Amino acid sequence: MTFIDWLIVALFLGTLMAIGYAFSRKNKDVEDYFVAGRSMPGWIVAIAATGTTISAGTFVGSPELGFNTDLTYVLNLLGAIVGGMLVAALIMPKLYKANTITIYGYIGDRFGEKSKRVNSAMFLLGQLFTSGSRLFIAAIAISVIVFGGIKFDFMVYSIILLGLVSTVYTMMGGIKGLLYIDTFQTLLLVGTGVVALIMVFCSIDMPISDMWAMLTDGGLTKVPGADAGAVAADGSLVGWQEGSKLKMFDFSLNWASPYTVLGGMIGVAFFKVCQYTTDHEFVQRQLACRDVKQASMSLVWSQLISLPIVLVFLLIGSLLFVKYKSEFMTTGVPSQFFADARDIFPQYIKNHIPMGVRGLMITGLLAAALSSFNSAINAMASSFVTDLYLPIRADKGKAVKGDAEQLSSSRKMVFFMGMLLTGFAIVTAVMQEASGLNLVDFATGVMCFAYAGMIGVFLTAIFTKRGNTASVVAAIVVGALIIIPLMFQKQLFGTQYIAWTWWAPIGGIISTAICMMGKPEKR
Repeated sequence: MTFIDWLIVALFLGTLMAIGYAFSRKNKDVEDYFVAGRSMPGWIVAIAATGTTISAGTFVGSPELGFNTDLTYVLNLLGAIVGGMLVAALIMPKLYKANTITIYGYIGDRFGEKSKRVNSAMFLLGQLFTSGSRLFIAAIAISVIVFGGIKFDFMVYSIILLGLVSTVYTMMGGIKGLLYIDTFQTLLLVGTGVVALIMVFCSIDMPISDMWAMLTDGGLTKVPGADAGAVAADGSLVGWQEGSKLKMFDFSLNWASPYTVLGGMIGVAFFKVCQYTTDHEFVQRQLACRDVKQASMSLVWSQLISLPIVLVFLLIGSLLFVKYKSEFMTTGVPSQFFADARDIFPQYIKNHIPMGVRGLMITGLLAAALSSFNSAINAMASSFVTDLYLPIRADKGKAVKGDAEQLSSSRKMVFFMGMLLTGFAIVTAVMQEASGLNLVDFATGVMCFAYAGMIGVFLTAIFTKRGNTASVVAAIVVGALIIIPLMFQKQLFGTQYIAWTWWAPIGGIISTAICMMGKPEKR
């Protein structure tokens, strides 16, 4: 890192702080602070929601995925579009028209105050792991670039640094400031991704026809769970098998593979229905729109915009495979990335990107990391304040009165949630290592812990007249308990039988059946 690189990063962080400060005085009450007074244009929300959707998992994890596997992950993105369209048409109008600050207010209207609090608490617990994992993934890149490696202590320093920066400007500006910040960060992420793709392509000294041959006929994919990276007696790479890197469609019925046509178009579509129905981090942005039509359209467009962005980062990993395989064919010595490619793109930025451009790449990384982390902080604070803190204080006769006092409480909770998430990011670093999953699969799979039970509650509330407080609690508990053994299949059963794309459908169907068993209560 040179002085110019640090200067570019400092300007980027300074811009975020300035935007947060500019909006800090425009929040008059809790509704302004958490849903922007429902005044935001749909196009701003769509771009900002894209940044939340792709996160640091795209910037760091997608190149790893492109290097190790192929392009079948694109099917998951198509499934995400299907899921987004279903939510926009069938579910978002009801959540928006409920006119509550958080989506769990809708559950309160339907099942009662206790059910609302249970769902909000489950969301908070799930977010600790979900957003903690995103911060941990971003810290991988920061650790490589700033400290030179991904040792555990370097990771901890990087997590704390990212957590503090994000918490401070999130606390100042509220959701309206975040939406403008996230729009800026998403555009920056796209620009740096395209520049990086071009630079990696230009760094490979071979004809395009040879590149194509190495990606297709000469392609290799990593065997899941295998010890990889060594050279076998016949000169091949241990733990790698022949397979086109440009393969996009897998029509097999392999339930252990997350990137099949069936898994993408059904499993991921259901996962996205869960995400944009139960996860306030994502739905909060739509609730800030001016009307329900813009809310629904912003949701669909955020999924459509995400597809080409993720494809860019997958292709970066594919081209890095060409680069390092050609070096292996020349020298006979395999790169370390054939054993562990988690930091392949950050290492490329650190060692091969020239001064100045390297600083720009780091801002793109920070944009990816902070755009998802800050949204989680704000969503968690809004849920905790409006669903738990303020109602419980009122129940005890100690109501927080006045807009100024409520805003002050909200800002304090934003800071508290930011620090709590930062701590849990360190926990998820240990969990990812134990799970044996790659970065992308871990970051998405861990979300199912909260989604599996909560989707049962929301589907029951929206589409039936069944359910009561007891069945709501039972559905959430059972949904979470189903996901835990699925997350650690390798440790419990010795192998991976069911991919993460099926975790949410399995847990969601069972939890819906459990929630519907409850007879409606008279309230």
